[in-house]
Amino acid sequence: MYDQLQSVEDRYEELGELLSDPEVITDTKRFMELSKEESNSRETVAVYRRYKEVISGISETEELLSEKLEDEMQEMAKEELNDLKAEKDELEEQMKILLLPSDPNDDKNIIMEIRGAAGGDEAALFAGSLFEMYQSFATAQGWKFEVMDANITDIGGYKEVTIMITGNKVFSKLKYESGAHRVQRVPSTESQGRVHTSTATVVVLPEAEEVELDLADKDIRVDIYHASGAGGQHVNKTASAVRLTHLPTGIAVAMQDERSQLKNREKAMKILRARVYDQLKQENQSEYDASRKSAVGTGDRSERIRTYNYPQNRVTDHRIGLTIQKLDQILSGKLDEIIDALVIYDQTAQLEKLNG
Repeated sequence: MYDQLQSVEDRYEELGELLSDPEVITDTKRFMELSKEESNSRETVAVYRRYKEVISGISETEELLSEKLEDEMQEMAKEELNDLKAEKDELEEQMKILLLPSDPNDDKNIIMEIRGAAGGDEAALFAGSLFEMYQSFATAQGWKFEVMDANITDIGGYKEVTIMITGNKVFSKLKYESGAHRVQRVPSTESQGRVHTSTATVVVLPEAEEVELDLADKDIRVDIYHASGAGGQHVNKTASAVRLTHLPTGIAVAMQDERSQLKNREKAMKILRARVYDQLKQENQSEYDASRKSAVGTGDRSERIRTYNYPQNRVTDHRIGLTIQKLDQILSGKLDEIIDALVIYDQTAQLEKLNG
């Protein structure tokens, strides 16, 4: 482990020199790649450097204790030694986790798609509840939450809604949300007070930058058409709606929310690039996907991951067997307890796999 940590520190110092090289600075793609690598190793290097300081401190304190000291100084040295040894144990565990294979998408923004599934109108209303939950969570994190496209039902809620969430390490916190979410509650339209079960699906896609996935113009078919539905006169007079189809994969994205054709095209391209990137990743990184599935199942989007039970104010995450009697708090955006538990479970599973 320590040889690996020393290699990380050596590489970190090398990256610092490279990032000040004028040739690297003028090469945008390489500069971004190296900056990302440096950023990803920064915490590991900081912890390792502190670990070396603690080891040195333990050695110096033990040497001090071997000398004849006054009682008061002896007690102070012993107390300091105990503190340093405790910190050493904590840092060793922290370093093991930091050396786990990292998800290359953890520091990315995301595109989230929420859809009402089984349950008709009630499923759409539940999709709306999930939308509000993630919006509140994003706001609390200081992230930007932008609706890219939405299909709102007559009674409220969403048949489907696509959101762009940007900020610090968004994917690392929300990647576990992909899957089927189930709700058990009495619908507002239910006169008999019976509990109904409905589902909504959530898909979390890491944003793909142009430097990571360059979609060739020849591979994209662009269709321009008149927007439909509410929107005023421009709906009838302006061909602003855009549909982009990636011919090699058949993935298509339609966008008509904006009055400007250019803005619709920009939004559609962001979503298209994320979907194509995700599909290619699924196909080309089967080993990586398998490791994800073995942890908390983030690879299978049809998997039922969580149940929200209104009558009992209960949320259950089925992947890790976690049940919390705080449904009202969870729906208000306080997701940290669940997300932290999923992260710890995932890390523990990976550590066991490495040690096994």
